[in-house]
Parts: sequence; C-alpha cells; structure tokens
Amino acid sequence: MAELVSADLRQRIVRGELVEGQALPTEALLVAQYGVSRPTLREALRILEAESLITVRRGAGGGARVQTPSPRVAARYAGLVLEHRGTTVADVWEARLYLEPPVAGLLARRRTRADLSLLRAAVERRGAHPAETVRLHNDFHALVVRLAGNETLELLVGMLREIVDRATWSAVESDLGTSVQADTERAAVRAHHALVDLLEERDAAGAQALWRRHLRAGAAYLDGGGRNAATLDLLA
Repeated sequence: MAELVSADLRQRIVRGELVEGQALPTEALLVAQYGVSRPTLREALRILEAESLITVRRGAGGGARVQTPSPRVAARYAGLVLEHRGTTVADVWEARLYLEPPVAGLLARRRTRADLSLLRAAVERRGAHPAETVRLHNDFHALVVRLAGNETLELLVGMLREIVDRATWSAVESDLGTSVQADTERAAVRAHHALVDLLEERDAAGAQALWRRHLRAGAAYLDGGGRNAATLDLLA
C-alpha cells in the first residue's frame, strides 16, 4: 500500500499537479484520502523523501513539501553507480566529448537572435573571485546545452558535467589564482567568444569542432595533475 500511495503522489508531482514548495495535505487528510494507516502513509512519504521528491520537517510546524525532480539528484545516483564500477574521470569526460560538441552544432542550426543575446551577455560576465569565474564558465556550458532545445541531451550532458565537477573540484580549487589557472581561464573566455561568433554565422561544423577542442583542452588541464586517471570519488 505504501508503494501505491507513493506512486500516486509521485505521478502528481511529475505531472505538475503538485508544484515546487507546495505543502502536501496534512497527515490526517492523506490518511483519509488513501484509506491507509498512519504507518503506511509515513512509509510512503519516506519513499518519496528518499527519491528527493519531497522534504519532510518533523515536529511542531513540520510537514512535507514538494521538490520537483532535479538533474542533480539524477547525477548523484548515476555517479554512485559509476563510482561502484571503478569508473575514471577520463571515462566520464570521454562520454561528455561524444555528447556536448554535437549539441553546439545543433544550437548553430537552431539559434535565435534572443539566444545570441543571452550567450553574449553570459560571455561578458566576470567573477569577483576565481571560484565564481569557474562557476560562470560552467554556467555558460549549461546555457549552450539548454538553448539547443533537446531536453534529453540537456539532462545527460548536465549529469556528466555535474559528475566531473564533483569529482575534480577539490583539485581545481587548489589551482585557483595560480598562473596556470589564469591562463586556462583566459583560453576558456576566448573559446566562448569564438563559439558565439560561429553560432551567429550558423556554422554548425565549426561550432562542433571548436567545442570539441575546448573540451579536450579541459581534459588536458585535468590530466596535467594526473586527475583524469583517478577513479571517481564522490563520497569524499
């Protein structure tokens, strides 16, 4: 019964009938609605909480609130599966190389004037400190994928990027502010500007080739410290 109750609530969340931040009805109302016992209902809520579809606050003033499905949650579970298999950072990056450059080519064919405006504004943003600059570069990659307009590719590429970032952030963080990091960031900015120019020209082949070189440069940067050969360690 708990599985049936959680399945119904899950469907309502996925369909958008229950929205982000919305409080679920009280325990008494849900018990009456589904005709189950309180322990059964609580088990159903525990299932949804484990799936990160709700958050539950215990005690006075508590209750369950809806969380919409998140790519970060998908990346966390996918990362754990890959870590269990002893997957290396290089393996994940290779998959990203097969997926993300063609997305840049897809965007070149589909882009609008509004897309170009968003991309140029993103390229011009500068971080107040090195860590923020890295975040802005990652945001630019995410924007390129989002504007391409394929939801499935956006999810898959986003998962891979999240896994790589989580696996390598501590190492990258140690380089922040160094001359090597500064050179890498300047090269990234040049690549981002060049990509937007190719997108404006609707040069799909050029955009794809440039983005592949850009991602390979990122892999080479990580490999400079032997980080690509390391197995994923997402629980550290």
